Amino acid sequence: MNLWSITPEPVDGPVGTALLREYYTDIVHRYYQTHHGRDAAPAEIDQALAEEPSGHLAPPGGEFLVARRDGMVAGCAGVHLLAPGTAELTRVFIRPPARRHGGGTRLISAAERAARRTLRAGLLRLDTRHDLVEARALYARMGYAEIPAYNDSPYAGHWFEKSLTP
Repeated sequence: MNLWSITPEPVDGPVGTALLREYYTDIVHRYYQTHHGRDAAPAEIDQALAEEPSGHLAPPGGEFLVARRDGMVAGCAGVHLLAPGTAELTRVFIRPPARRHGGGTRLISAAERAARRTLRAGLLRLDTRHDLVEARALYARMGYAEIPAYNDSPYAGHWFEKSLTP
């Protein structure tokens, strides 16, 4: 089977907390491997979690989505308002065993719907790093266009946006 479901869940609940730790473990390890030639230490992952809290992904200004594949937790994404009419997509993650089964596309599509319906956003933006090549390719396939930097994130190397209005 390849049955996907995506539902809003509390970002600070047990599933959200576990997924965000996995997300940060994945991206912090990749960062340290690319820039330092080694895996990140647990304290470095803890530091990233502390420096980039995710409470803004809770209602009313945000939403945290959890993807399940065949009933098993498989990934997450969050959206939150940056300004009236403009939301940001963040924390997009699919667990490695669930990758390459269409979950990323489904998850981003669900996040777009949440941004449009729940947050009343007509524009969705995101930033990503140079080394997250697969993510950049996915965003481009889904109609996101590269734009100039809209934030000063020290880790971002690419900024994208997509209109959510027909």
